[in-house]
Amino acid sequence: MDYSKEYTQKLTAADEAVKIIQSGDWVDYGWCNATPDALDKALAKRTDELTNVNLRGGILLKLPAIFEREDAGEHFTWNSWHMSGIERKLINRGLAYYSSIRYSELPRYYRESIIPNDVAMFQVAPMDKHGFFNFGPNASHMMAVCETSKKIIVEVNQNMPRCLGGFENGIHISQVDFIVEGENPAIAEMGAGGAPTDIDTAVAKLIVEEIPNGACLQLGIGGMPNTVGSMIAESDLKDLGVHTEMYVDAFVDIAKAGKINGSKKNIDRFRQAFAFGCGTKKMYDYIDDNPELLSAPVSYTNDIRSISALDNFISINNAVDLDLFGQVNAESAGIRHISGAGGQLDFVLGAYLSNGGKSFICCSSSYKTKDGQMKSRILPTLNPGSIVTDTRANVHYIVTEYGKVNLKGLSAWQRAEALISIAHPDFRDELIAEAEKLKIWRRSNK
Repeated sequence: MDYSKEYTQKLTAADEAVKIIQSGDWVDYGWCNATPDALDKALAKRTDELTNVNLRGGILLKLPAIFEREDAGEHFTWNSWHMSGIERKLINRGLAYYSSIRYSELPRYYRESIIPNDVAMFQVAPMDKHGFFNFGPNASHMMAVCETSKKIIVEVNQNMPRCLGGFENGIHISQVDFIVEGENPAIAEMGAGGAPTDIDTAVAKLIVEEIPNGACLQLGIGGMPNTVGSMIAESDLKDLGVHTEMYVDAFVDIAKAGKINGSKKNIDRFRQAFAFGCGTKKMYDYIDDNPELLSAPVSYTNDIRSISALDNFISINNAVDLDLFGQVNAESAGIRHISGAGGQLDFVLGAYLSNGGKSFICCSSSYKTKDGQMKSRILPTLNPGSIVTDTRANVHYIVTEYGKVNLKGLSAWQRAEALISIAHPDFRDELIAEAEKLKIWRRSNK
């Protein structure tokens, strides 16, 4: 069937398309690198006409045009499912707020939400011959957004990679109200960071030695998981699989090194499953039209049942800090918001339920403040306002450059002793003294 006539009928200028947005509306901006560009600029032109427009999205990779004005807060509010550095700056301006939810719950939330979504607008890949606009590396929760939005505007970007192999990874033209052809900007990138530090390498080595052949991998964002990926690519491991929330550059390196084939996966054999992807052009080029990839909604990739169905599941994620009770904070620095709940807890839980599975939370033992003070990431108790991302009952392995410990099932004094053993040596005596005050210290481990 030829959809060119329908395409022409729905093709609209960005300035015209955004006229459907009214004061008080809830507008979904998509997700990550699919955040609209031309439509965002067009909406910014209407700033003076609008008040109390609530926007939803997450992991912004550039500042939206609507927030360039100093008085943007009088007109727009950003409600984020997961914060990036840009969104943290918007918090400081009083423009952005975090919406607390496990990432895996987003599709259901949209489908059952009592808050109506008036308009959804986001970037997509060009329409294929069957009339579908692919969501690119953002299957995530986008079908649920589309199903529950009163109006849908797609902004076509010729540079958006087409991500195949799964389900709920595109929308048909019959469901779209307006089509806008944007300026085809390069897809926004998220760099893998600088060269690995000695600490990154030490942590990565401790994790990689725990990974068996045929394992299924999930890597979180950040320097340490990326270093683990690089080390896996250079290892003798083989027959690895991928089932992850976020597809990152490290997976490309591992795959190109011949380590990934998915042959040992219990489900989705030979496929690398992911909910969204964000990285450099190298990654976008790799996932484009690649039948080895499986683009699926986050309610599938992060479902504990999906994760636990995969044998030898290895989950690797970062932490901001943790306490002697084993509570992990991966979301804030005290009350200062950093990211979000994401899927870390889902993977911690799912990996432990997997036959042979393990979850690793990794961090440096210490860090330096802006004024040069060294602080421990292992604390007696979490700082006031810190968020518990992973509860003490769910944590499996904790890794720093000083070692790795398995906290599962340990009593309070055993946990304290184990965690102090991998703390920076400069803080161990202080932590022991604090553990004694907390009545969770039984003997010295010096």
